[in-house]
This record gives sequence, C-alpha cells and structure tokens, in this order.
Amino acid sequence: MFEKSDVAEIEKSDKSKLKKTETQEKNTVPSKERKRAECR
Repeated sequence: MFEKSDVAEIEKSDKSKLKKTETQEKNTVPSKERKRAECR
C-alpha cells in the first residue's frame, strides 16, 4: 500500500509539468466475422 509520505509527494507535485497524452487501444477484441475467417 502507499506510504503517507508518498501520497503527500504526489499531492504537492506540479501538475502543470505533466504532458497531455492520448491513449490508443492496441489489443482489440476480434469481431465474429474475423474469428470465423481465422477458423477456416
């Protein structure tokens, strides 16, 4: 679990220095059609 000192460090950190990132889904669930095509 977190130590109280760790939480305090996170709370007082400068959030303006963080970069904005955009996530992309890499492991998508295959569609039914794709599953059928792979099974043949």
